[in-house]
Amino acid sequence: MQTLEAFADTLVPGERRYSGDLPIAGVAQGPGAVQAGAVQVLQSPDLPLAPFLPGIAALLNTRAASYAAIRLIWLPVTRPAFVGLSFAHRTALVGNLFDTSDLDRQIWQMLSLLTSLAFDSASHMDTAVAIEEHHSGLAWLGFPPPDTDGLWRFSQFSYGTALADLHPKTTASGSPA
Repeated sequence: MQTLEAFADTLVPGERRYSGDLPIAGVAQGPGAVQAGAVQVLQSPDLPLAPFLPGIAALLNTRAASYAAIRLIWLPVTRPAFVGLSFAHRTALVGNLFDTSDLDRQIWQMLSLLTSLAFDSASHMDTAVAIEEHHSGLAWLGFPPPDTDGLWRFSQFSYGTALADLHPKTTASGSPA
């Protein structure tokens, strides 16, 4: 899982969880994708992805070893190849993975989408529970808690103005009629 954590941290970096935390590069203050549950999202029983994660991690490590060999970068043998890369090299490699000519591009796109969902929306949790448990991504983004009745209402529009008029048949609870 270190490889997948390092991949998630490359996309949404955060601070290290403890000293010696190898997958987390620690290049940003605050929580990152790993703290927000990216690996939990990838391993979710609601997704058919979990059985493929070891193979995906192996593919990423193979790509990292190749990247390092071409650039004569020494990788420690005590950790997975991708984890052994510096953050700058991880970032460069991940950028290459998204090149339109990369045969595995769709794999990396799916992993990046799921990683960002963990941070931006706590997709692996009920939103109210995530707020109550102070989900690191939602807290960092300043996602508001629900009203006292458990519903979210936004008195101020996110763009500072209503984007559309309220449909005349909308019920008092906000549901369409």
